[in-house]
Amino acid sequence: MRLGIAGFHIESASFLPLVSNKSDFEAAAVRGDALIQAYDATNTVPGGFIAFARQSGAELIPLTYSYLGALGPASDDAVAHFATEIASKAATANLDALLLHLHGASWAPSYPDVERFFLSHIRAEIGAAVPIVLALDYHANIDAATLEHVDACFAYHESPHTDMGETGLRAARCAVAMIETGMRPAVAVSKPGLMVPSIFSATALRPLADIISMARDMERRSSVYLDISILAGFSYADSPNTGFSVVVVGDMAQEAAQDIADALSEEICSRKEAIYRPDAVWTVDDAVTLAKREAGRNGKPWVLLEHADRSNDSSYLLAELVDREAQNVAIPMLWDSEAAEAAHRAGPGAIIDLKIGAWSSPKAGPRRSYRCEVLSSGPKTYKISGEMLTGTHVDLGMTAVVRIGGVTVSLVSAFAFGVDEDAFTVFGQNPRDFDIIVLRSKTHFRQVYEELSEKIVIVDTPDYGPADLFEIPYAQIDKTKVYPFNAPDPNRSQR
Repeated sequence: MRLGIAGFHIESASFLPLVSNKSDFEAAAVRGDALIQAYDATNTVPGGFIAFARQSGAELIPLTYSYLGALGPASDDAVAHFATEIASKAATANLDALLLHLHGASWAPSYPDVERFFLSHIRAEIGAAVPIVLALDYHANIDAATLEHVDACFAYHESPHTDMGETGLRAARCAVAMIETGMRPAVAVSKPGLMVPSIFSATALRPLADIISMARDMERRSSVYLDISILAGFSYADSPNTGFSVVVVGDMAQEAAQDIADALSEEICSRKEAIYRPDAVWTVDDAVTLAKREAGRNGKPWVLLEHADRSNDSSYLLAELVDREAQNVAIPMLWDSEAAEAAHRAGPGAIIDLKIGAWSSPKAGPRRSYRCEVLSSGPKTYKISGEMLTGTHVDLGMTAVVRIGGVTVSLVSAFAFGVDEDAFTVFGQNPRDFDIIVLRSKTHFRQVYEELSEKIVIVDTPDYGPADLFEIPYAQIDKTKVYPFNAPDPNRSQR
């Protein structure tokens, strides 16, 4: 068996002004044997592809894979280039199946459905006989048209995405079964008409967790092959298919698979209000007031979650905490290469004025100058030790740790997820030593910080990923068909 491996990954907040162009994807791209070397033994989708291919004795044919994280739009030329490259390589590789990893919420100006373009382009090149088995992010925006050219589709079951590798295994397992047995499963998609802010897409939050549990129970009780993906969608990409979806892959009649997808979709729709807003949202002022009064009393830090930040450079909480003289605060992994370089030039022990944060756009907060003490600096790389993307190499570029009164900020030169303890240990810190920690994650922080912290306070700011979806100027979404926009009382859905 010859299994091709390829992928193109970016989660696009489509209104963010920072565009990832062809050179950005090229810098992240790996090809041929370098793909295997980069992702072997990692908790990633290609890591799962590789692991199952080896278990089954298949021959791996690594093509091209480029992984970027949660950023802004992709450029048109990047989409066109990588779709053409993957399609042409797959067409000439004599494959028995292609294992493909796409995010599902990529966005580019000329492509309202980037994933559909990739899949149709690849199918046109490789023909109808070679199975395309697709792995997607849990936050993918898809519909039936997106999956028109795939033979099977699998998405992460968990958010935090601790099952990336398992998703790759599920996809590869199905591909091998298709080759060995000739199985061609039905693929059914259903859309419940719901969008949620990313902060409330965590799969452990009820009642969403109860519906996901129903899906797992259906799989266990099925007498035939059945795989169900419930996808929350990504509400910050302005696409016609933005929002929740249910994907069913099963060795059954198409009608039977569609019935399962529709039943779960109806269940989601029936609980849409509770899924949309299962927890409180705080203003910056109220969150800081609460944390200053209460944090640190029980020996565990409080997490203030600046979740609307899409570029890891928001400065709303930084400014408020400094102005109100908060003490023993940590703000890890703030993306600002200019500030990191300036601090490094000054050197440890220096007292300098630095402009910090909010460089990506005016919506990211105030870009202000702070009097800083440089604690340490230098380039840093590491391998992720947490359960999400385990083993993946991270290059932070030039870094610096600075102290502004009672607030300690680690500055990095490359976008990185501050979701596990690596955000502290790479700088020789321990998150438990702080009273207040500011994070910018949406759901992935929960894997570590729900247990590590005393309390999580969700803080809304006017950045590009707000909890109030009415603040986003959507152009492509049919709001008459999607909650919360079609709610009888839209104000109620926001409170």
